[in-house]
Parts: sequence; C-alpha cells; structure tokens
Amino acid sequence: MTPSKVRMATVVQKSNLIDAMLRGLNALPMTDLEAFRSDPRDAAAAESYLRRALEALLDLGRHILAKALAERTLEYKQIAVALRRTGVLDEACSDILVDMAGYRNRLTHFYDEVTTAELFDICVHRTDDIRGVRDAMLDWLRQHPELVEGEL
Repeated sequence: MTPSKVRMATVVQKSNLIDAMLRGLNALPMTDLEAFRSDPRDAAAAESYLRRALEALLDLGRHILAKALAERTLEYKQIAVALRRTGVLDEACSDILVDMAGYRNRLTHFYDEVTTAELFDICVHRTDDIRGVRDAMLDWLRQHPELVEGEL
C-alpha cells in the first residue's frame, strides 16, 4: 500500500458524525439510571448513538492509517494498536481506544449481554473519552499538514 493524503472531507464527515451522535446521547435522560430505564426506547437510542460514534471514531483512525501511513488494518482493536505504534496516539489514548473498540464489538456481537445499567454508565462516564481520542487524532493531523489534502 502506498501512502497518499488524508482526505479532509472524510475527516470532517467522521468528526461531524461523532459530534451528532454525542449530541443525540446528551438529549437522552441521563440524570439517573431510573430515568434512563423509564422508557426502553432511550436505551435503544443510546446503544445506536454510542455504537455509531465509536464506529465513526475507529473509521477515522483507519482512514488516517490507510492514507497517511499506508497501514492496512481490518479489526477495530488493531486500529488502536497501529495508531500508537505509528505515533498518532499516545499510550493512554490508544488504551482508551482499545477499550472502546472492545465495547463496540460487544454492542455489535454480544448485544444481548450488555445491560441497561452498563450502557448508562458508559454513556454518562466515557463519552468524553470519544471526544478526547478524536481530538488527539485531529491534533496529529494538524501537526502533519503535509499528509492532509486541504486544511483542517
């Protein structure tokens, strides 16, 4: 695989999708678990918003790896490992992204094991991690404008 330039349109689209999904989560009743449980549609919406935000974040990382660094990764956890190995993310952000990839896989493949309480806890306490990892990727792109098609 030959390196090329990271497409700003892709970066902006994925970043905007992350923001939109997190706004959707914030619109749900997240004051306490009982309020969250009061309408089963809230948990279903939260699961979808969270999974889509995580997928957009991981797809953004995959795009950076593929275009700027000619790194091909297929599995979500490997994206986090490759982003650390190539210096895009530091160890702390990479570890967070590995956890997020695992959670995305649970939401997709082991959805019947994810409890409403666990989903609520992640939505309340871990969504800042999504923004933090995304922002670390964007910061890396800003530090490497030669790898980007257009301006960030």
